[in-house]
Amino acid sequence: MPESPESRRFRLPTWATFCEAAVFVAFSAFFIFYGVVPLFGGDGLGLVGADEPRYAQIAHEMLVRFDGAHALKERLSACVTPYLYGHPWLEKPALYYWRAMFVFQEFGVHDWSARLPSGSFAFIMAALIYLHMRRFRPGGHLDAALITVACAGIIGFSRGASTDMQMAAPLSIGLLGWYAWYETNSKFWLFDIYFFTGVATLAKGPVAPFLALLIVCAFAFLRKEWSIVQRSVWWPGIALYFAITLPWFIAVQHQNPTFFREFFLQHNLERFATNRYQHQQPFWYYLVVVVLAVMPWTVIAGRALVDGVQTSVAEWRLRRLNPKRRAPNRPGDAFPEFLVLWAIIPIVFFSFSQSKLPGYILPSIPPITILTGDYLFRKRQVGLNLWELVGHAALCGVMTMFALLMPWFVNHGPEVPPTRAWAVALLASVGAALLIIIVVKGYGVARLRLATTGVLVVLTFFLYGVGPFFGVPAIAATKRVIHVLDRSYSARPLAQRLEQLAPRDETVAVFRVRRDVEYGLAFYRNREVVNYEDLGVPEGEHLLVARVAGRGGVDLHTPAALQQYLEGRHYEEVLSWPEQGLEVYLVGPR
Repeated sequence: MPESPESRRFRLPTWATFCEAAVFVAFSAFFIFYGVVPLFGGDGLGLVGADEPRYAQIAHEMLVRFDGAHALKERLSACVTPYLYGHPWLEKPALYYWRAMFVFQEFGVHDWSARLPSGSFAFIMAALIYLHMRRFRPGGHLDAALITVACAGIIGFSRGASTDMQMAAPLSIGLLGWYAWYETNSKFWLFDIYFFTGVATLAKGPVAPFLALLIVCAFAFLRKEWSIVQRSVWWPGIALYFAITLPWFIAVQHQNPTFFREFFLQHNLERFATNRYQHQQPFWYYLVVVVLAVMPWTVIAGRALVDGVQTSVAEWRLRRLNPKRRAPNRPGDAFPEFLVLWAIIPIVFFSFSQSKLPGYILPSIPPITILTGDYLFRKRQVGLNLWELVGHAALCGVMTMFALLMPWFVNHGPEVPPTRAWAVALLASVGAALLIIIVVKGYGVARLRLATTGVLVVLTFFLYGVGPFFGVPAIAATKRVIHVLDRSYSARPLAQRLEQLAPRDETVAVFRVRRDVEYGLAFYRNREVVNYEDLGVPEGEHLLVARVAGRGGVDLHTPAALQQYLEGRHYEEVLSWPEQGLEVYLVGPR
């Protein structure tokens, strides 16, 4: 007797489906969270860059205000305006700060917990890529999801306490939902684009709906189906979008009359049109960023993108020759066109911006990885071309070599590594490349993801060390590399040393240090540091962290130069931090 629709609907997943989902969860959790969560690889690397400690500190201060409020109205008010060192900080909307402050409530204020909002969004995005592909483009769904979480851009930004993943993940989920609506014409899927674009707007502002609208309109233009733009205008969805976004924008404008000028004019329009924030890069900058962001899959991803463009052009020519041809006339035939537009439009748009940062084009990465997963699935029968396989294997080998040599370059700068280090790195790189070639030649394209992710797993263990694993202690000897990186790029080890020299309520000042050092010390000490160049020299006794050597040469040439700057006040050197070219002085009172 044939199965009824009801029995098929409620049928339990097969063992193969369960195993496939388990593989996805295990690898995704590893690449996103290993080395971030103390119980799973340890929180090996402190906050780096200027944005991570700054955003984490804003969330911490919002939490303090929230916990200090008692009435519901006061608590809601405390969630409106972001504050940094007691002053409103209106550069970004509040989504990341909200998510981080409630993670802080649950797990405490730590650098690793500040990164959980990005990690959780990356995991959800990858899961929905897996489910969407399994529903609408089955076969390449596991490849697409695993390639997404195992590329450099997603791994890097999912481990960052920043707003980039807060926008990219919801926007990507929303665009996948819109395309599901395009194929099925079900309003259920149209809900996604409005809801998740609203969430993305609360992460970075109006750029999210602008990109979504640009991609949808470009897709309609390419397929000459302008009716889909009109049909996408769904009044319940529009009401939902504004219900998500308007309350915060209205409330923050009410509390801060300068918000419109600071946020929309300065941090959106001026950031795009001018180099006010000193992030100018050449026009081709994002081409390099994309190449690096999809590593180690760059060779195959590039071929998949070219294949997607070729498929799109062929579809366009076919429609042009036969205008009466209904589009799409088979499930998924418009998918490559949609993904290609989705991948290219953010890159082109932000290439015209006078202010460029790598995270701006993060929304372009998911469509490229989806195209790559689908391309590999279609190549399972015929196999990869020799140059594709060798190119991919060679790139994985080169990446392995540089990963193994990275600790040397971090410690010694541009000095040439010793012969033994080169030999070991070269041998490992050749081994990684041969492993991929042998596995694919022996077991087919379906095993390419296993071989490549296997290499990435080994490199992750090399960088972050082995363990801890949910209570099983770490192997201390394997943690050397991450400790070197921590001391070289994070302010956390320095802050821990300073805490041994002075309590947290004692003043710490900085002079000519990088912004990441300044903001990092402020987060780990939970107190603003005094910048000599902004606020002058404090009157009382304090610790001074000064950069004594930088790219432009020596900043504080001699002890006499510092003596002259301090106007004769007594000081003594108490600590040297050569990994970041810093010296710590104890400066006496005036």
